Amino acid sequence: MVTQSRRTARLGLDLPERVDTPALPVSPSGPRQRWRLYLRLPAASQPGQNPAGAGAWTSLLERGGLPLVTEPAKGRVVLAAQLPLGIAGEHEILDVVLSTRLPAADVRERVRAGLPPDVQLVDLHDIWVGAPSASTAVLAADYRVEVAGVASPVIQVAAEALLAASSLPCERRREKKTQAFDLRPLIISIAVTAAPSPAGAGGEVQTTLLRTRLRHRPDAVGRPEDLVAALAAPPAPPLGGALRVLEIVRERLLTGDDV
Repeated sequence: MVTQSRRTARLGLDLPERVDTPALPVSPSGPRQRWRLYLRLPAASQPGQNPAGAGAWTSLLERGGLPLVTEPAKGRVVLAAQLPLGIAGEHEILDVVLSTRLPAADVRERVRAGLPPDVQLVDLHDIWVGAPSASTAVLAADYRVEVAGVASPVIQVAAEALLAASSLPCERRREKKTQAFDLRPLIISIAVTAAPSPAGAGGEVQTTLLRTRLRHRPDAVGRPEDLVAALAAPPAPPLGGALRVLEIVRERLLTGDDV
């Protein structure tokens, strides 16, 4: 049996043991089945373009005929992590709790019937009805970031400087508040590869793919935009140009079950 500590070690995580949330009560009239859905979502440029919040997802799934449990109402539809604006998601996690047991083919058909055209069901797993919710199980996330304006070897040197640093003091500004934090513990890995120039660019546009694994903790979440900003600041050497972000994709969310 693989313990939680060994699982997190394989992910490159050194987080403390996670305490499981209490199991959902199972009764003849209560939750009978839980499905973990994996969805592909487009990048939204403004709020409301993607479903957000349990209420929006509940309406969509009920529209497709999915028999969501009514009691307890809280926790019947849980999104693992909200997808930020401007970022696409390829393997987003949504937990749903049903009042009736259904086969996978039936669940797949009903989910797809309720989803908007630009949201796709990628996969689904039947999991224990009393398992911790997806929002408490996520430990990290893999991102793919395409950037331009600086040569890939220069970005590689900057990435190595970040990984070698003992700390990376950063700030986030939200409305009128400023939050100071250390970015370094949130970075698990960074990989830098040159990307083909876009069609018709004539080789004049230098693009680079950054693949990074960032920690996703209850008290702190690694964000790809903070990583990009850190590449252009000390202790990284000067880039010699402006780094432009072309696309950010969250490739998948990782839980303790990922090995």
